[in-house]
Amino acid sequence: MKAMVVVGGQYGDEGKGKVVSHLATNDKPNVVARAGVGPNAGHQVWVDNIKFPMSMLPSGFVYEKARLLIGAGVLVNPTRLLKEIDDLKIDRKRVGVDSRSTVITQAHIDSEKGTGAESELSNKIGTTKTGCGPAMADRVRRVAKLANDEPVLAEFLTDVAKECNSAEKVLVEATQGFMISLLYGCYPFVTSKDTSASTAAADVGIGPLCVKDVVMVVKSYTTRVGAGPFAGEITNERAKELGYDEYGTVTGRQRRVSESLNFDELKYAAMINSANHIALTKLDTKFKDAKGITVYDDLPFAAREFVEEIEAKMSLPVSLVGTGPNVNEIIDRR
Repeated sequence: MKAMVVVGGQYGDEGKGKVVSHLATNDKPNVVARAGVGPNAGHQVWVDNIKFPMSMLPSGFVYEKARLLIGAGVLVNPTRLLKEIDDLKIDRKRVGVDSRSTVITQAHIDSEKGTGAESELSNKIGTTKTGCGPAMADRVRRVAKLANDEPVLAEFLTDVAKECNSAEKVLVEATQGFMISLLYGCYPFVTSKDTSASTAAADVGIGPLCVKDVVMVVKSYTTRVGAGPFAGEITNERAKELGYDEYGTVTGRQRRVSESLNFDELKYAAMINSANHIALTKLDTKFKDAKGITVYDDLPFAAREFVEEIEAKMSLPVSLVGTGPNVNEIIDRR
């Protein structure tokens, strides 16, 4: 088995959903396995100008022959999962949830939305209030409810590690971004676990020798949702002028924006993730005349110069270049 792991190189919202949907459609993996934290991570997939927002299923659902798995390291909200399956009209036989994954309960969600200490921390950090932090804490305390104990998940239960290691080709979809890693991010303004490729692989039961490629997704500018340090931040008004104003898939909050890329952060992220490919997204937002282009040499000169500057500074190939939201609006240079 050879696995490809897709991770975020910034603060989340890099466009991993778009990249994963392309890789699934193009590379045709047997399995697309969802790693990461849980439903606090929102992804969007655009197919034929139709938007599919999601927070539980892998974005690789667009390749209809792929088995869709949620790893043991992922927090599961059963209500959200079932709604996504129904909304996307997914064949339930395609979906597998590891029996050891942690279940988010209403009590976890309520604790972040209430008035206690958990809510105060949530407000300070600017979390999504989806119950992920409290659920993760309960797992660490060994008191969490597992998917194996949840009747509504019974039909989906499986051993994700066995399925991944039995497959020929696996695409692992991580969530969030490296700079909000619990271990390596700007603590305490971070998510509730590490977000590196190593942890993503462990989330779905894949050992390091099985990982062939790590694709680090980088947006052409930098955004983040929630509190915490953020170099080069511009005003919401300036972001709107530039066309960089964005809103979180889960929270609907306006994202904070920096016009530039922080190469010190990106190099550190690439080092710890062992990235060997960069996927650059939103090039069409930075360079409007790049919209929809699928051949690299057809890009405007300024856009190509920008891509090549990133390659030179990172000493890594920019193998995928997103030129629009749709699955097919991408340049694949692998």
